[in-house]
Amino acid sequence: MKKTRKQSSHKKARRVIFPPSITQGDTIGLVAPAGPIINKSNFSAGVRILEKYGFTVKYNQYLLNTKSYLAGSDQERADEFNRLWSEPEVKALVAARGGYGCMRMLDLIDMKQIRKNPKILIGFSDLTVLLAAIYKKTGLVSYHGPVVTTLASINKQSQTSFFNVLKGNAPDQIKPSRVKILKEGRTKGILLGGNLTTLVHMIATPYEIPWSDAILFIEDIGESPYRLDRLLTHLSRANRLQKIQGLILGTFSDDEKKEKGHMKKTVQNRVLDLLAGLDIPIWSDFPVGHGRRNLTLPVGVEAMMDSDAGLLRFL
Repeated sequence: MKKTRKQSSHKKARRVIFPPSITQGDTIGLVAPAGPIINKSNFSAGVRILEKYGFTVKYNQYLLNTKSYLAGSDQERADEFNRLWSEPEVKALVAARGGYGCMRMLDLIDMKQIRKNPKILIGFSDLTVLLAAIYKKTGLVSYHGPVVTTLASINKQSQTSFFNVLKGNAPDQIKPSRVKILKEGRTKGILLGGNLTTLVHMIATPYEIPWSDAILFIEDIGESPYRLDRLLTHLSRANRLQKIQGLILGTFSDDEKKEKGHMKKTVQNRVLDLLAGLDIPIWSDFPVGHGRRNLTLPVGVEAMMDSDAGLLRFL
């Protein structure tokens, strides 16, 4: 027998904060809370795109430090993040790249300042940690979307999505053309998620996402099929997957041709197996992840999955 669950009331009690949009001529702070810039040409190309759209960029040379897998010490990275957030001229922050390191500096982030002075923050991959932590501690909606080093390689639709969010023109629904409905259904929940590996590593920390009532979206890169199986199994054995209201699978490689085979089937089949007893919608092939299709999604908003219409609506 399939199980259905009533939504809990946690989302009703949480005060959600929406950051103000920005306009052409405003300054965007570029941050590297995890790894440093390794490919400077990709970074420069991304900066040029931001400037082409009429924005001024501001960043510290520390993010070009390639002597370590981290862009400076934990204190240095946190201080730069806090500094840019506190500067009145900086209207939004965009991650330069992902990598690893956000988890190490979470205790050093000034959450009181973030709550008091909300701004747009966009990033993905290791930034999953930061987006989740900020939502958990402040209620601020941040955005899972491209980093500077990927702006030049994503497709036009993803670029448009990114800049629409910055300028306050984001649509209230998304209807991707290639989404596959693995399991029908219609549900409401809080849109949360990001990188699968990172989400698993956040379990049992103070920054773990609130799984109950979540519409969970996940993506990953560089993981073999058996490792993806293990990560998904861990979420189930830890009783996290059983709490969600709906599941959206993004991409699990930066090469969609590679993903069309065994890897995609592994994820789809394992998810269907683990959630066989729950009556919740499950989608795959959603344009979010490390590939060319990476739409910018709000983290922490109430949303609806409508399988009949193929729509993800933001409420």
